[in-house]
Amino acid sequence: MIVHTTIASPVGPLLLAASDDGLHLIEFHTPRHPMRRNAQWRQGDNALLRLATRQLDEYFAGKRRDFELELAPQGTPFQREVWQTLAAIPYGATISYAQLAQRIGKPAAVRAVGAANGRNPLPLVLPCHRVIGSDGSLTGFGGGLPTKQFLLQMEGALPTISQSASLDLFGAPA
Repeated sequence: MIVHTTIASPVGPLLLAASDDGLHLIEFHTPRHPMRRNAQWRQGDNALLRLATRQLDEYFAGKRRDFELELAPQGTPFQREVWQTLAAIPYGATISYAQLAQRIGKPAAVRAVGAANGRNPLPLVLPCHRVIGSDGSLTGFGGGLPTKQFLLQMEGALPTISQSASLDLFGAPA
């Protein structure tokens, strides 16, 4: 059985889902690739969801840089390898998709790495937002580019942009 709950965050509501195996999902309000739900899903609460909520709150408050959660992402062996490698990107740092492909020993698999990164079911905890284009551009993110920008600025990986030039999380001028 998978238990799920929705929590508030500075980047909008987040759906968290967990089972006895670990945390399966952190999903943004309007995900590009929503996880399919089935009869084994039920709304509720458990110790892991409470722990994940606390650690996410600490992360957004600037008090947590690493997560200590039992994870159970569902994906292909290649996807899981990419996702595990994401966990090694330090808080406040970024790498390119090409560098991520090199880190898993498949330098020619940049597109496949990008696709796996885009299917990451545990963003924030497995920090796919820290992967950027080789030219430094913010490319693709399941939570939207304004959310990616917000997260990287919050972590100090990007300089903050003046109020007049920034976007709010919904893409409208601030």
